[in-house]
Amino acid sequence: MKFVIRASSPGRCGIIGNPTDGYGGTVISCSIPQRAYVELRPADFLRISASDQEAVLTAPGDFTLHGDFFDIPKAVLSFMNMTNCKVEIKTWSEIPRQAGLAGSTATMAALFAALLAFKKQRMNSYMIAEHLHEIEQRHLNIQCGFQDHYMVVFGGLNYLDFRMKEDCRFIDVGCYATVESLDNYVPDLPFVLGHSGVKHHSGNVHRPIRERWLQGDPQVRNGYSDITRLARSGKKALFAGDWDELGRLMNINHDIQRELGGSGEINEQLIKAARDAGAEGAKLAGAGHGGTIIALATKPKPVIKALKAAGAQDILFPKPAPGLQVRKEELL
Repeated sequence: MKFVIRASSPGRCGIIGNPTDGYGGTVISCSIPQRAYVELRPADFLRISASDQEAVLTAPGDFTLHGDFFDIPKAVLSFMNMTNCKVEIKTWSEIPRQAGLAGSTATMAALFAALLAFKKQRMNSYMIAEHLHEIEQRHLNIQCGFQDHYMVVFGGLNYLDFRMKEDCRFIDVGCYATVESLDNYVPDLPFVLGHSGVKHHSGNVHRPIRERWLQGDPQVRNGYSDITRLARSGKKALFAGDWDELGRLMNINHDIQRELGGSGEINEQLIKAARDAGAEGAKLAGAGHGGTIIALATKPKPVIKALKAAGAQDILFPKPAPGLQVRKEELL
């Protein structure tokens, strides 16, 4: 019997609290409508295709990582001990690449879920998120927190608590994050995303700050404690629809991260343009040095115009969207 497995997962943006997801902190994060997709079919050999790129993997040496798109499927297949499986894997994405919107993690999640379905295995959402984090940390050697992995799996608008996970790098230690859905409490989200068009590698932004945190640098330690408190206060402002207060907290969040070296010239350019155009708050939506910024704008039109004039290549809008989805279809 022939069949096809289709899986998809959304991107995400950090509203407030990032990047404390790697430091035992708290983040409020929202999915975006754009998704990453994977389609898997049985085949005579292992083939992976994405857009106009294709790779056939037949020998152990084919799974060596080269810093390109195929590192993600190679790492997932190696982690799952499926390097000898005979499948055709097609991937594509609506999420801008290397935009700080968890596009790579969404692709990883969709592939992981599709391969689980191929093996006829089940796994709960928390375990999937933790496995994705381990693949990124251990197999791809990327410095990262936990926000991306939980958000692409759960989707929606969430209050994420990562306490006791600041030193948890691998599955066999630590605890799960706490995921509280806010979907039913906040009907309107007055946020605008401005994608700079500058591709970046989030791990390169996070790694030097992580090293300072491990060394006990008080600026980093105190800064991330302050950002955690901002996120917890931000939940109250979000529920109350107090956009001036939430915007103020977002601005402080960004100012701290900027002082730690986590922003970048294009980010500052877009954030200033949004604030000058009337946005109540603006900050990084993920890592800096490119990627995407998020603005709280109860009057979005002038903010969108200002972001475009300041160099934003794309304008997107956060929206609670379904998390990881997978289905298997038998073909006649």
